Amino acid sequence: MPLALLALAVGAFGLGTTEFVMMGLLPDVASDLGISIPTAGHLVSAYALGVVIGAPLLAAVTARMSRRTVLIGLMGLFVAGNALSALAPGEHWLLAARFLSGLPHGAFFGVGAVVATGMVAPERKARSVSLMFLGLTLANIAGVPVATLMGQHLGWRATFLGVSAIGLAAIASLALLIPHDHAHAPAVGLRRELVALKSVPVWLALGTTVAGFGALFAAYSYITPMLTDSAGYADSSVTLLLALFGVGATAGNLLGGRLADHSLRGTLFGGLTSLVVVLALFPVLMSTPWSAAVAVVLLGTAAFVTGSPLQLMVMEKASAAPSLASSANQAAFNLANAGGAWIGGLALAAGLGATSPALTGAALAVLGLGVAAVAAVVDRRRVDASPGRERVVATHLPEQAEAVRY
Repeated sequence: MPLALLALAVGAFGLGTTEFVMMGLLPDVASDLGISIPTAGHLVSAYALGVVIGAPLLAAVTARMSRRTVLIGLMGLFVAGNALSALAPGEHWLLAARFLSGLPHGAFFGVGAVVATGMVAPERKARSVSLMFLGLTLANIAGVPVATLMGQHLGWRATFLGVSAIGLAAIASLALLIPHDHAHAPAVGLRRELVALKSVPVWLALGTTVAGFGALFAAYSYITPMLTDSAGYADSSVTLLLALFGVGATAGNLLGGRLADHSLRGTLFGGLTSLVVVLALFPVLMSTPWSAAVAVVLLGTAAFVTGSPLQLMVMEKASAAPSLASSANQAAFNLANAGGAWIGGLALAAGLGATSPALTGAALAVLGLGVAAVAAVVDRRRVDASPGRERVVATHLPEQAEAVRY
């Protein structure tokens, strides 16, 4: 695997840290700015809104630029957003800075996935994407806990200055390690990029992302009350347990990348099925401390097995606009974050119990399986309608391998 993937992973580590650290800093930020914790929660939404808007917008306007230059520019915007967050004098300035910080998130992962797959042989594409995402999952193990502790002891502003430093390290890594010969996008007009997104298979792939990761966030958004109210953990133990989620997510991400290079759709179906089973078992697993810890690890593993397959599938379905489609998938991921948390909250508000969000997540995962099955049928019909096209190419020789997998 090219060393350049390390530069992408460093950027992903910074993005993952700043995305999730706000959850742990909400009490400190609220106290310092003199606002309530629910009001401070808007800072989480501001970042997610920046991702949803920035992902397709920035990918579209930079479609004809050097991808190496785009990645460096996106990380520069990331550094600026976090530095302004550290210097924000009040709530509204911090909201604007968090929105700015979120703008480059989806586009970085989208363009980065295209660069990563362009540097490896076809049979290693999913693995290359998983190695870039490794930075995101490692952020949940190390970046977020360390940044949270920094905020608690040095002030929340120090956290954002630290994240800015990670962004500067990512810029240096990108400049040094991303080769120029793999950095340029084809001369494709914006209109053609947008037309490529009209494809039904692309939207089915994006729908699978929304439903599948919506299942994760329906449960994960309320994992703390599950661990304290159902499993009996003290509040002080939750941070360590969330790090266990990061361990499971890292393992699932690496496993999904390796398996998807052999069977893209098979890995996707297997991951979603595993997610259904894990979430359906949450009421039982959350009944004792040891099984609850196992459940947290399994949740991360099952959910992130699907990450690389979904990213690669969207890119392959929109081959004429891979950067835009890949970035749109990141926007879909954040829609899943918001939508899953909202649906899980409805179950809690209805008084269905502390573990009820996990059961709603299981239902969303079943929906994801249904969308993925429809996508498979649509692909099969398109293949059958093109008799001259090979449906499956399987060979052990890398130089003969093809990137078409159904």
